[in-house]
Formats: sequence, C-alpha cells, structure tokens
Amino acid sequence: MTGIVDSPRPAKASLSPVHRDPVLPLELVHASRRKGRGSLVLAAIDLSTASLAVAVGMTWANLSSNTLPPSKMMCFFAPTVVALFAIRGLYKRSLNRSFLDELPKIEALTSVAAMLLLSGLILNPDLDGLNRGPAVAKVWMCAAVLIPLGRLVWFLIRNHQFRRDRLISPTLIVGNGRIAAKVVERLEVTPQYGLRPVGLIDDDVPSMGLDRDKPASIPYLGKLEGLEDVITQTGAQCLIVAFSRTRDDAITAAVKVAHKRGMAVWIVPRIFDTIGVHAHIDHIGGLPLIAVPSTDPRGWQFAVKHISDRLFAALGLLVISPLFLTLMLLVRLSSPGPIFFGQPRIGRDGRVFQCLKFRSMRPPSDADAAFQRSADRAPGGVEGEDRRTRIGKILRATSLDELPQLVNVIRGEMSLVGPRPERPEYVDLFNVQIARYGDRHRVKAGITGWAQVHGLRGQTSIADRAEWDNFYIENWSLWLDWKILAMTVGAVLRRAE
Repeated sequence: MTGIVDSPRPAKASLSPVHRDPVLPLELVHASRRKGRGSLVLAAIDLSTASLAVAVGMTWANLSSNTLPPSKMMCFFAPTVVALFAIRGLYKRSLNRSFLDELPKIEALTSVAAMLLLSGLILNPDLDGLNRGPAVAKVWMCAAVLIPLGRLVWFLIRNHQFRRDRLISPTLIVGNGRIAAKVVERLEVTPQYGLRPVGLIDDDVPSMGLDRDKPASIPYLGKLEGLEDVITQTGAQCLIVAFSRTRDDAITAAVKVAHKRGMAVWIVPRIFDTIGVHAHIDHIGGLPLIAVPSTDPRGWQFAVKHISDRLFAALGLLVISPLFLTLMLLVRLSSPGPIFFGQPRIGRDGRVFQCLKFRSMRPPSDADAAFQRSADRAPGGVEGEDRRTRIGKILRATSLDELPQLVNVIRGEMSLVGPRPERPEYVDLFNVQIARYGDRHRVKAGITGWAQVHGLRGQTSIADRAEWDNFYIENWSLWLDWKILAMTVGAVLRRAE
C-alpha cells in the first residue's frame, strides 16, 4: 500500500462522544448469527456440488462399464472434500480472497480427495481398485468442474449483496491519523470487502490531518476502555487496528475483548509498504517475525514471463487476425488519417517507445478547444474537444483500440500485464508529485494491469494507480498475471468511458 500521503482522504472524524443510537436486542442476535452463516452456506454448497459430482460421475461411468466402486465408499467423497477445504482454511473469512485466488487450491484439494478415494479402493483387499479407477477419474473430472462452479455462483451472489449494502459487517477502527483515515476510505469505496466502518475508537482524540470543513465520515466513539459498550451499541462484528499512540497493552486488551465477543480482528502492520501477499509469520520462541520475500524484476521468473508474453501475444494476434483486419478496414474508412496511432510512452527503465493503438479520432482542427487537465487526475480518456469517430467511440468503449499493442509485446517493448505506460512529459511531472511513481518502471509496461482491472482507468487518481502498480510488482507471480488477464475480460465487458 503506497501513495497514502497523496491519495484522497475522507473527512475528519467527528469528535462527538460515544454514539448512543440504540441497537435492538433482536438485531444483535441476527448480527451474531450472520457471523458464521457465510461459512456454513459455503460448506453446504461444497457438500452439494461434490455430491452432485459423485452422482454425475457414477452415472457417466455406468454408461460404459459395470465395474463401479461401492456406493458406501463413494459417499465419503463429498465429506472428504469439505473436510480438506476446512483444514486448508477455505471457510475462514478473508477480506480480498476472490474466486480466482481460491481456484488453484480448490482444484488441488479436489484432486487429493479423489486420490484418497482411489487409494481406499486399491488398499481394500475385497475390491479390484484398478478396475474401478476409471469411475473415480470420472467423478474427479465432474468435481473439478462442479465444485468451482458452485463457489463461483456463491461469490457472484455474495458480491451482489455487498454492492446492495446487504450482508455487510459493521466494523470498528482502532487508531487515528492518516492510516486510520486510509482504512476508512478504502472500506467506504470498496464494498466487496464486505465491511462498513461505523466508528473510530482510540484513547487519543483522532487527529486525521484532514479538512475540518468537510462533514464527518464516521463518528469518534470514545476510548478503548469502553470497547465492550461500543460493540453492543453498534453491533460491530469486525475490528481493524490501525496506527495509534495508545499503549500497546491497552490495544492488546482491546483485541482480547474483540475476540471474546466473537469479532474478526485485523491489524495494520508497521512498514506496511514492504509487506506483500507472500509474507508469512515465523517465530523466535514466542516472538513473531514477519518474513518479507522480495521480487526481482531481473530474475529468471521475469525472463519466463517475457518469453511467454511474446508467445501468447503472437498466438493471440493469429487467432484474432480476422477481427484485427476488419477493424483496420473500418478505421481506414472512418476518416482521413493513418490506421494506427503511435504515441511516445515510457517503459521499463525509463526507455521511450511508440505505444500503438487503432486511431479513434479525426485530425484536430483550428476550432477545437484547448484542454486543461486537473492536477490530481491522470491523463487519458477524452481530452478537450470530442473528436472521436463513430467507430472510434466503439473502439474506446470496448478497449479494442488497444489491440495493436500486441505488436509492442511481440517486439519486447511491452508485456501482456504490467503498469500502463504514460507519456514522457507526464512521467517527469508525476515523479516529482507522486510517492514511488518511478518505481513502476522496474518492469515492462502492460496492455492491462492490476490498477486497470480495479477501475483505475482514464482520468482517475494518479497516486492510487501508482499504489496498485507497485503492489502488482512486489507481489508478482505468473498466477497473478493469469488472474489479471481473466479479470480484464470482465472489465472490458463493462463499457469504458
């Protein structure tokens, strides 16, 4: 998480006393029941889809063979899947775990369950396990499709409910200052986390360093010693500990109170800029240490990435060649001018290259008005007079104007996934204005990126883009690239500006 100083912040928290709006006892009962309901529903979905996989797989096997495993043994497959999922933490609450994040683990554990079933058949002296192996393989293939499909439906329904402000967990923020403000802002603008901040609690009166003239974002609810009363009054289900000047023993006591009340607790670590998704906890005796792996853009992993980028870009260009040639013709007929538009952009290590796009605008005329960009917004979108052609508007809305950048990838100037490249004049400006903006250029620029699939396209916050781009670099993996490519499909389906 970077760019905190530069990102927009919510308004200063109210310094009013503890919020006294009553919470009905019945509402508190319903809130407490909802805490574990999601995990139970998800376990029921997994049990149902795994059982369905057994039924479909056995029916499929019965069509081609009479050698089927005993039904009693097959009944253990679905509970085994659920047990393995529980052991590996797939029913624990996670803030930003998506379907794509869970997919590799789901497939691996489903395969383990199938291998355990097959091992039981082989080790059973009364059965010929090898002859029954094809039936188990068919059950496994059905499970490999149906179980992820059931989870995908659950994620879609859950995210839809979050966007409609349902199933949201009231959340208390411990701390004050910019980091607490950033936590509040992120939760308010990102409903898919499923958390709604309802108040700040800290032994010091919050000093968020924000504009005093703006209305309060969330109220200040008092000191940590009154946490139990605040939990009762607000129905809070989650607690996030941000930075605070309060004594450590007081915060530790507050965490214990939250755990006693069955709340989920998260803690923002110090030097959080260095801690990525691959970090893990080690211990020296009872002292926890956070192990922080590093990403080397010069390492062999990125060499593999660049080779695979070129191969897949060439294959993709071949597959879409009919569409590509059709768009070339439509652009050529839309207005006078070249088919492709090349613009100088900054790539890896500050090198300048010509970023290719389909031309989507007519040539400028003397009557076109000048455009002034807002200082806190990135360039992009429609700047100045709208000169887009009819086909240009479609290309921009569907992001098809970016397809010629596959040629940039084949040349080695870009990657399929990476930070979006910017014009040289703006890079010089942003390097001065935005914290860690220049760190984006450690890797090749990309056709799509982590920031773009999270809605940071067009004239959006530069600081937020830098934050997301550096997160991508520091937590890079080949699976993350594939995840971003999959998310890009959904982003493209939503009409762009």
